[in-house]
Amino acid sequence: MSKKETNIYIPRLLEKYRSDICKNLSSTLKINNVMRLPQIKKVVINMGIGDARENSNALKSGLDELTAIAGQKAVVTKAKKAISNFKIRAGDPVGARVTLRGTLMYEFLDRFISVASPRIRDFQGLSNKGFDGRGNYNFGIDEQIIFPEINYDQVNKIRGLNISVVTSAQSNEEAYELLIMLGLPIRKKKNKKEIIEA
Repeated sequence: MSKKETNIYIPRLLEKYRSDICKNLSSTLKINNVMRLPQIKKVVINMGIGDARENSNALKSGLDELTAIAGQKAVVTKAKKAISNFKIRAGDPVGARVTLRGTLMYEFLDRFISVASPRIRDFQGLSNKGFDGRGNYNFGIDEQIIFPEINYDQVNKIRGLNISVVTSAQSNEEAYELLIMLGLPIRKKKNKKEIIEA
C-alpha cells in the first residue's frame, strides 16, 4: 500500500455508516442488497435574508456566516419572480444557499448532531413530520448562533436556517431509520404507520 493511500481521511460518521449502520439497516429494513441500502446523497442549507436588497452588509454577513457553518463557499439565491407585496423584483437577492456532498456533508452532519443540536434552547428533538415521501428530510433552525463557528459578538441579526437532507431512501420509513441510526435527534414516532403517512 502506498503512502498516499494510507493518509486518506474518512469522516467519523461515514466510518460509522460503513461499519455498523449498513448491517443494522439491512436487518431492520430487510434489504439484502448492499447497493440498495439508503444513504445520504447531499445536504442543502438555505438562509433567508429578507433585507438583502436594501442592506448589502446583511447579505455579506449572511454569506460569511453560512460559509463558516458549512465549511464551503455559500452562493446568493435570487428571486425567480416579482412579488409586489414584499417589494421584490425578479433577480433581487433574497438569501444564501450551500450544497454539501461527500466529506463536507458528513462533517457538517457530525458537527450538527454532536455539537450544535445540544445548544438549541429548550430542545426536545427535531420534528418527525419533515419527510416528503421520497426519502428527503427537511427541518428548520431558528438561530444560526447554535453553531460554534459563529462569533456571537459579530452577529448583527439572528437568522434562521432550513436544512434539507437528501437520501437515496425510497420511503419515509427507510429515511427515518437511516437518520435515526446516524444519530440525528428526530422525535420518536409511536408506530410505523405514522412514519409512512407523515
